[in-house]
Amino acid sequence: MTALKARLRLLYEGDTAVAHRFHYVLLVFDIATIAFVIVTSFLPLSPWIVVLDVVLGLAVLADFTARLVISRSPGREFLRLSTWADVVAVASFLAPMFIQGVGFLRILRTLRLLRTYQLLDRLRRDSEMFQRNEEAILAATNLVVFVFVMTGVVYVTQSGSNPAIGSPIDALYFTVTSLTTTGYGDITLPGPSGRLISVFVMICGVTLFFRLAQVVFRPYKVRHSCQACGLQRHEPDAVHCKACGILLNIPDEGGD
Repeated sequence: MTALKARLRLLYEGDTAVAHRFHYVLLVFDIATIAFVIVTSFLPLSPWIVVLDVVLGLAVLADFTARLVISRSPGREFLRLSTWADVVAVASFLAPMFIQGVGFLRILRTLRLLRTYQLLDRLRRDSEMFQRNEEAILAATNLVVFVFVMTGVVYVTQSGSNPAIGSPIDALYFTVTSLTTTGYGDITLPGPSGRLISVFVMICGVTLFFRLAQVVFRPYKVRHSCQACGLQRHEPDAVHCKACGILLNIPDEGGD
């Protein structure tokens, strides 16, 4: 067991070439899983989806177990929202093996989207392109994760009791129209809980949307911490910090 734990720690936490390749295998797997989650959440259940559900569920379970094994404080892992997202994902992927008619669990696996923040952390360390566009990518990720997670919440809470929400597509439609404050009125969520969900979607969704617009349309700046005052963002060609005036040394890629 000790040898296995050491090997897993080398793969998950190491800084070797093998560990880096393993990290990117996990990155590709996470991206593929998230794409599968999004697409199949809006498709009717079919045998090929069930088979892939089980395969992916076992793979996610293996990854989840490995992370717990190498953790120096396994109990603290369950204080993370991403850990519970993986628990829900594993349950929803493997549920068809034991229970029939658990379609609502399929939409809950959209919580797997919370793993995107761990993907961003990897890219932050390894990708110069990501570092240049980090704020825009993070703002877009926040918006996408919010839309699909709230779609899951709307579907799970309304399916079966609200005739207007008959499929995940209906839930996605309601979420987007509420987020954009379009509010066509053809789908509404009745009762106090439904109204509270609607208010939450509108307030948080509009905030995230305007945050994305702000990042995309404001003037481009680079991230470089001023050693004197700590100002993080500067113009790409800045020589002095505009806050304290100290001489900056912002690295660039050179010119022709």
